[in-house]
Amino acid sequence: MEKLFIKGGQKLTGKIQISGAKNSAVALIPAAILACGEVVLENVPDISDVHIYSEILQDLGAVVERDNDMLRIDSTSLTAKPMPNGKIKELRASYYLMGAMLGRFGEATIGLPGGCNLGPRPIDQHIKGFEALGARLSHDHGSLHIQAGELVGSKIYLDVVSVGATINIMLAACRAKGRTVIENAAKEPEIIDVATLLNAMGASIKGAGTDVIRIEGMAQLHGCRHSIIPDRIEAGTYMIAAAATGGDVVIDNVIPRHLESLIAKLREMNVQVEDDDDAVRVIGGDNYESIDIKTLPYPGFPTDLQQPITSLLTAATGTSIVTDNIYHARFKHIEHLLNMGAKIKVEGRSAVIEGRTPLVGGKVMATDLRAGAALVVAGLMAEGVTEITGVHHIDRGYAKLEEKLKSLGAVMWREKPSQRAY
Repeated sequence: MEKLFIKGGQKLTGKIQISGAKNSAVALIPAAILACGEVVLENVPDISDVHIYSEILQDLGAVVERDNDMLRIDSTSLTAKPMPNGKIKELRASYYLMGAMLGRFGEATIGLPGGCNLGPRPIDQHIKGFEALGARLSHDHGSLHIQAGELVGSKIYLDVVSVGATINIMLAACRAKGRTVIENAAKEPEIIDVATLLNAMGASIKGAGTDVIRIEGMAQLHGCRHSIIPDRIEAGTYMIAAAATGGDVVIDNVIPRHLESLIAKLREMNVQVEDDDDAVRVIGGDNYESIDIKTLPYPGFPTDLQQPITSLLTAATGTSIVTDNIYHARFKHIEHLLNMGAKIKVEGRSAVIEGRTPLVGGKVMATDLRAGAALVVAGLMAEGVTEITGVHHIDRGYAKLEEKLKSLGAVMWREKPSQRAY
């Protein structure tokens, strides 16, 4: 496996372009199979999750062609064959194939998804939605078999706010007979992005971005062209990295409104943030104040930025408390930050961070996607060289990571295990 090396102490300066949203792309690609015709997705990020999803659709008989940041998907010849394991196990978001296949064929057989190990992330709300639409579910040797003679619209109340369940129910319901109402729906921008694609395909979805979504089912959907929204988590990670190095970076191709919670917290720390129509500028300093953060569903502070900002808070004066109300197991990066000199205690769902603790480069491991991002931020801050293993996790969600950071002045490189590090 490859290793990523970062020589810390370099201020990031310059301008970078943000890619399309990873959390949109992994839902839009399966959504495309609901169409009878070609769907063209633009601004598609060059990440491993997209590559795996493309391979899965090809295995099912779809024609998938990549041209720079454009993805063409023609699912005319797609078949509903079982997908018990293999690539499904590599991808958490493979569960969107449940809703898409159920809407397209009235059935799906799929292995339980893989992806980052962040503790229990049950799909019970997805199943509740499918059953409300008339599907029957059964388990067979680790796979979930979903079948419906006919999908019929229904009123569905989600017991917990779930992005995955909201999208999955939307995918199935847009091909169901009659009206479906999803109450207590998630409001994330990626849900609006999926609804925009489905509506362009001929669906009738209203209320995306609010807690009540209404869907009128359609017998057939058609092809279309759609551009994916910018990745707010990628943008937030680079904003944090700019502040962490005391740099001056313009992050282009963003929707500042999607970043309001992060911008507010950075300003609270004394980081200078200037936002424009489609860009933000982050100007770092050397006098950051400690803050408290609680992750919440959108528009609250995103759990996906909890780990990267933890690294930054090691440079703040005072004690910061970061509480993750979404994934209680999302603190696996802490032990690696401790190895780099951080002073952090995990107490239940919270990390207590003692600031003004200089970090020192060392050997660390990315245990999941955003933990990897946290270690990249830490490596940029640290004195000396940081060696990161588990780089494949980072590749799942950050397109051209080294290319973008090196363009800002970072000193970093990859090596195979057989190569000498320094």
